[in-house]
Amino acid sequence: MHGNETAQDSRQFVPRLIFWELTNACNLKCVHCRACPVDERSPEDMTTEESKTFIDQITSFVKPALVLSGGEPLVRPDVFEIAEYGASKGLRMLLATNGTMVIPEVAQRIVDTGIQRVSISIDGANAASHDSFRRIDGAFEQAWRGVANLKAVGVPFQINTTVAKHNIDEIPDILEMAIREGAVALHIFLLVPTGCGKEIADDEMIDPREYERILNWFYERSKNVEISLKATCAPHYFRIMRQRANGHDAITKGCLAGSAVCFVSHKGEVYPCGYLPVSAGNVRRTHFKTIWDDAEVFKVLRDEDNLQGKCGRCEFRRVCMGCRARAYACTGNYLAPEPYCVYEPGVTKRASER
Repeated sequence: MHGNETAQDSRQFVPRLIFWELTNACNLKCVHCRACPVDERSPEDMTTEESKTFIDQITSFVKPALVLSGGEPLVRPDVFEIAEYGASKGLRMLLATNGTMVIPEVAQRIVDTGIQRVSISIDGANAASHDSFRRIDGAFEQAWRGVANLKAVGVPFQINTTVAKHNIDEIPDILEMAIREGAVALHIFLLVPTGCGKEIADDEMIDPREYERILNWFYERSKNVEISLKATCAPHYFRIMRQRANGHDAITKGCLAGSAVCFVSHKGEVYPCGYLPVSAGNVRRTHFKTIWDDAEVFKVLRDEDNLQGKCGRCEFRRVCMGCRARAYACTGNYLAPEPYCVYEPGVTKRASER
């Protein structure tokens, strides 16, 4: 399929979730941030009108969920104008924030503009752990105050947690906090060494065997909690689900970069995901549909047969794919084997032939 997709083939791949970095400016200084955020907004941020044009490009052919992220999206004064426009076009509008700016007035604006869910980042079970990761004293308390303000106006919220050495033993407590506070979901993100994450990789990247342990624990807990649990940047979780539940839980695959998910930067650059800095094009110059359908990097990622090394011969590759971003960060080759997976393929027979 590499380089030879027909028009009919390309239509089976539609964006279901688009992450949009409205700005790389942020009020925090998180040590792991993909964007290495800055204090001030960049003059290269897409304008309000460019943002609406981009939404028009999306809705010309598809109606995915659109996540407004950053940086910190709430530093943009037009964030609610953009959100309202997207909602009016039929998009499911979501907001990803650190929570510290969600004062009561902001929470009400979130309701009024049609944002359907908000994710709040919590990276520790206590203030000391969270604030040290976010590098701002008081961030933990402010984030939970933001949660309280969302709850007061009835906005569904989820907790996002980056799993690293400093908090791996706190994940059970973070889950209990999420349940106790009424979150609809807990999404854990396994650290990808890109952006500022490169600088802390040696200190914060957990051992692959620890990944395996935490993902197995996460799967077990998913069976007896009422909220939704999802592992992101952890495609081998879908291999674990297949191994432990005979495939019944693996309703999608692990790495969806370029096949159902993409990331758009504050400059309009389109990437397979926010952690894989291989550009597919720029929406300021090329219509988003053309980028989605025709970008070479997307075509390559849509064919599991292009994977190399043990990922290429793994019987679970069609439900896993390995993290293409971690492969790229560690080797410079996004088709290389997932470097943080302990599984060794036991057979060469492909999942589709089993």
